[in-house]
Amino acid sequence: MTQMDEAKRGRTTEAMRYVAAVEGLDPEELRRRIAAGRAIIPKNVHHDFNPIGVGEGLSTKVNANIGTSGHHQQIDEELRKLEVAVRCGAEMVMDLSTGDELDLVRRTILKACPVMLGTVPIYQAVADRGSVFGLTADDLFGVIERHAQDGVDFVTVHCGVSREAVRRLDSSDRVAGIVSRGGSMLASWIARSGEENPLLTQFDRLLDIAFEHDVTLSLGDGIRPGATADATDAAQIQELLTLGELTVRAHARGVQVMIEGPGHVPIDQIEANVLLEKRVCRGAPFYVLGPLTSDVGAGYDHITGAIGGAVASAAGADVLCYLTPAEHLRLPTIEDVRDGVIATKIAAHSGDMAKGVFWARERDAQMSVYRKKLDWEGQYRLALDPEKAREFRYLSEDYDKAVCTMCGTLCSMALENARAKSGARVEGGPEQSRHQLVPLHLPVVPREVRA
Repeated sequence: MTQMDEAKRGRTTEAMRYVAAVEGLDPEELRRRIAAGRAIIPKNVHHDFNPIGVGEGLSTKVNANIGTSGHHQQIDEELRKLEVAVRCGAEMVMDLSTGDELDLVRRTILKACPVMLGTVPIYQAVADRGSVFGLTADDLFGVIERHAQDGVDFVTVHCGVSREAVRRLDSSDRVAGIVSRGGSMLASWIARSGEENPLLTQFDRLLDIAFEHDVTLSLGDGIRPGATADATDAAQIQELLTLGELTVRAHARGVQVMIEGPGHVPIDQIEANVLLEKRVCRGAPFYVLGPLTSDVGAGYDHITGAIGGAVASAAGADVLCYLTPAEHLRLPTIEDVRDGVIATKIAAHSGDMAKGVFWARERDAQMSVYRKKLDWEGQYRLALDPEKAREFRYLSEDYDKAVCTMCGTLCSMALENARAKSGARVEGGPEQSRHQLVPLHLPVVPREVRA
C-alpha cells in the first residue's frame, strides 16, 4: 500500500510517526493531511532512508538537481554534488542525467542517496529511442516502470502538456516559448503525430505503476514560463487546470501527488500563483522551480531564485527547487551546487518563519541572543552555513576578540553589554523579558574546496 492509501484507511504508519516527530506535529493530524493529499511522504518501497514529509504545516523542503549530460559525463563528480547537496541541507535530489548509460548513472546515484530521489523518465525514453518522434507510449511507460522498480521516490511526468495547452501556447505571443525539456519533447511529439499526450490518455496506467511502488507523481509544469513576460498566461493556466483534474484522480487511487510550478515569475505574481495552485489542486504540495523574479541575473540566479523562493514559501509553497550561479549558462560545479543549496535554504527558512513552522522563529531568536552575547561559537552552530561564517570570522584581525573589524571598539553589542553589566538603565518602563537559551543540535555544513 501507499502512504496515502494507509492514511485513508485510518492507519498511522511508522513513516508518518517519524515525520511527525521531526516536524513537531501530532501524528494523527499528519495522517489526516496525507489522507487528504495536502501532505505527502515520497518514499519508494525499494529505497531505504529516513522518511521526509512535504506539504501543509511542514517545513519548506529544498531540491537540488544533479546529473550528467551528453557533453559532460563524470559520475564521480555527480556523486560529490550529491554529497555536498545533502550536507548543505537538501532534502530532495533530482537526477536529470541525459548522457549515456543512464541506468547505471541512476542506480549509482540512488544507491548513495540518503534523501528523496526524483527523475524525469522521458529523458531516458527519448535517449533510448534516439529521437522524440519515434517515441511510443510503451517506450515511455517502460522507462517509468524501470525507474520505479529501481527505487526512485518521485518522477516528474508532464501529463498536462495536452493538445489544448499547446494550441493555446502556439496562438499566444510568448517570448520564450517552452523551456521545459520534457515539455518541449512532448509538444513536438504532439504536433508531429497529431495525437494526444499518452501520459494524459493513459493516466490510469501511470497510476498503477505509482501505486505498486509508492512512487509520488510530480505533475510537471511542461509549459511553465521561462521568461517573466510569459508568466501566468493562458497556456500555463490551461496546464494547471488539467493537473488539478489529474490530482483528483490520483488521490482517488491512493497515489501521492505534488504539483510543479513556475518558473520565471515577477515578484508581484508569485503569491497569486501559489494560491491558484492550492485552490485548483485541492491543497496538493506545490514544488516551485525558483521562481526567478527577474531574467537579468545571469551568474547570480541562485540569488534571483532565492528572492522568489522566499516569497513563494511564505505564500504556502512546499518545495523550492534550487538554482545555482551557473543556471542558464552551463552545468553546475560542486561549488555551484553548494552555493545554490545554501541560498535556497535561506529562502526556505525565511518562508518558514512567515508560516510559523516548528522551530523556525526559535532558531532566529536564539541567533539574536548569541549575537547580543558576542558568542561566536553559538552563532556558528545556528548559521545555515557554519563553516563559511567561521571562515569569515577567522579572516578578521579581531577573530579572538569580543568585537569585529566592522565596528571595532565602537561595537554596539559590546557597548550594550558593558551598559548592562554596569547596571545603568532608564527606569520606569515595563520589566524586560529575558530570553532563555535552548540548545539546538543542527548539522554542520562543510566548506567545500572550490571545484
